Amino acid sequence: MNVIGPIPARARVRVLPAALVAVVVVVGAVLATTRPWEQAPTCPPIAAHPTWSVARRWDEALLDAIRRALPNPPVHARNLFHVSVAMWDAWAAYDPTASGYLFREKLHAPNPSGARNEAISYAAYRVLTSRFIKSVGADASLGEFDDLMDALCLPIADSRIDGDSPAAVGNRIAKALLDIEETDGSNELNGYSAPEYTPVNAPLVVGTPGITLADPDRWQPLQIEHMISQNGVLLTNGVQQAVGPHWGHVSPFAIPRGAASGAPIDPGPPPRFADPATQALYKAQAVEVVRDSSLLDPASDASMDTSPAALGDNDLGSNDGHGHPANPFSGRSYAPQIVRQGDFYRAIAEFWADGPTSETPPGHWNVIANAVSDQLAPDLRVGGTGPVVDRLQWDVKLYLALNGAVHDAAIAAWGLKGRYDGIRPISMIRYLASLGQSSDPALAAYNKEGLPLVPGLIEIITKDKTAAGGPMAALKGEEGQIAVRAWHRRSSPGDQSVPRVGWILGTTWIPYQLPTFVTPSFQGYISGHSTFSRAAAEVMTGITGSEYFPGGLSEWIVKAASFRIDAGPSSDIALQWATYYDAADQAGQSRLYGGIHVQADDFTGRIVGSTCGKDAWALARRYFAGLVNN
Repeated sequence: MNVIGPIPARARVRVLPAALVAVVVVVGAVLATTRPWEQAPTCPPIAAHPTWSVARRWDEALLDAIRRALPNPPVHARNLFHVSVAMWDAWAAYDPTASGYLFREKLHAPNPSGARNEAISYAAYRVLTSRFIKSVGADASLGEFDDLMDALCLPIADSRIDGDSPAAVGNRIAKALLDIEETDGSNELNGYSAPEYTPVNAPLVVGTPGITLADPDRWQPLQIEHMISQNGVLLTNGVQQAVGPHWGHVSPFAIPRGAASGAPIDPGPPPRFADPATQALYKAQAVEVVRDSSLLDPASDASMDTSPAALGDNDLGSNDGHGHPANPFSGRSYAPQIVRQGDFYRAIAEFWADGPTSETPPGHWNVIANAVSDQLAPDLRVGGTGPVVDRLQWDVKLYLALNGAVHDAAIAAWGLKGRYDGIRPISMIRYLASLGQSSDPALAAYNKEGLPLVPGLIEIITKDKTAAGGPMAALKGEEGQIAVRAWHRRSSPGDQSVPRVGWILGTTWIPYQLPTFVTPSFQGYISGHSTFSRAAAEVMTGITGSEYFPGGLSEWIVKAASFRIDAGPSSDIALQWATYYDAADQAGQSRLYGGIHVQADDFTGRIVGSTCGKDAWALARRYFAGLVNN
């Protein structure tokens, strides 16, 4: 009898007492002849979340595993996609119309619902245990997978792939998926490493002023004294290693393959310092990140309306929107939400960040999608029209399209990261400040390639400014250098004598992030957040038939004093979005206020993400309709 492979370590600990082995063999033989999947179900329903489909349960188990593992967005986008494919193929096997992705067999079962649940569970279980058996948190994750199989009354030891039992079908689907890991370009068998990539710039020691760059257009790894992943995993090597620069060569869902360049969608390079035609834009975007950092001031009385009446409705790849005139469902104007500006910008930076216990951006959009599905149920109509479908059909179709889109977004975004090796703001700003100022040859520290001077934001440190009581008194002894007014970390959280936004040396600028993290361990161009989020927004718009969240409004409350990076917010902050596009745009914007990206990373990511999402939704509909035959 063929089997899918060795039972995972977590499963092997469940050894039956010797006295029961013979009984199990006999019972197994009886079950094999009575075809148990054709009998009336005897397993009691799971009490927790009784409305969840079996696909939803496996999606939630996967999200839990991602939260425990190291936060690697492209790897987890691939995991989400492959589990979604496994569940889709198991569902489609019992549908006379739908096309399977890898598994094209058509099967008949007197109880299709029960057969689907069983096949989906075996397929998802095998893929998940294989993918997470070596991950951080593996014991807890594999234990959760085992417990779910137990709750579904499905024996994990049944690893047969021959025959037409739902268990064999699920195992066969999982085997087909797991077999592609050797050839899909991810290099999973070698820990997803990219052995051909070496950064051209030596690491930046974050805790030390100054910077040295061999190439100011290329990514610079960071050296952090105590480096901890965003979900709290201590990393022993204090120097960042690039994540996924080869990912553009991974097999996609709907977009073209990356070919030799590894960039399946290539809009061209970001603004470059070495290019005279784009150097001014390069510097201007660095200045904008400094300006965004200066707005993170909790002491400022500046306030703003953050409701959908004032924010959102942008054209693709821009921030040109001025909000929505009215909620299309109620016909009424959106109520104003007046909050402190410094609280709001810090709130979006923290809400959309990858941690703690983060699902990473691809998983975050699974959480959003599941919440939307719960709101729409039971009136679930694929595309917003046509007949109502049951929750299992909705979920497997949603996950195939959504996670196909975010998988392609990872390939497209990381393909451009690998191709153009784009620098991050922390290196840009420190480097430009180290050169001097480029605004006035008659002033100190002039260098035509340095930072432009901006009164109140970027200035030369002078003796009158560092005098006692002066605005730059803390920078005494640094006269002639470039100072920027920006958010900075206090020496201790309780130190109220130092403002959180103030004048600092430009060569010490840091983003609004934890000191153990600072900036993700991969290149800047393009923004993964922007690409993932727009791709997901396109699918959510397609499958629900509306760009608006149910009821025209979605909201998340950031509780007062809940920030991790800094103290705050001073009061509860309601993050509100009218449309999926508004939420996606805010995810991209958050990375500018967090100091993670420049505008070219964000806007280009949104445009690329839109292509990924639209292509994924179009292809997914062909699978739904049974129109994919190759």
